[in-house]
Amino acid sequence: MAEITDDVRRRIMQANKSKDTKPELDIRRMLHAMGARFRLHRKDLPGKPDIVLPGRKLCIFVNGCFWHQHQGCYLASKPKTNSKYWSEKFKANKLRDKRNEHDLRDMGWRVEVIWECELDNPAKLQNRLEKLL
Repeated sequence: MAEITDDVRRRIMQANKSKDTKPELDIRRMLHAMGARFRLHRKDLPGKPDIVLPGRKLCIFVNGCFWHQHQGCYLASKPKTNSKYWSEKFKANKLRDKRNEHDLRDMGWRVEVIWECELDNPAKLQNRLEKLL
């Protein structure tokens, strides 16, 4: 297999979106079909939660398994090259996630994390969302 140049790698990484990702859109569709109404990426809340249900005091983060290193997940691979950079990047992401979750809970919000891999089983995810609501 050919090695990827730095320029190609840079373009691949820049193409990764931070909001309106496919998992996030799928979850929003599910919530909307259940009658839930929500706000998106509220800048006034720590971590700008992906989905906010103000009436239920519920914040939902839709985390990518790779970027947030979902423990034990098949999608949470670690790159073999530049491992020091990635190790520090993943550690910082996890610390930021914990800090935001703690701050939101201190403000009286319920916080839920939905992992990208949970979309592999839509029926189970739907059940989880119904219980949250």
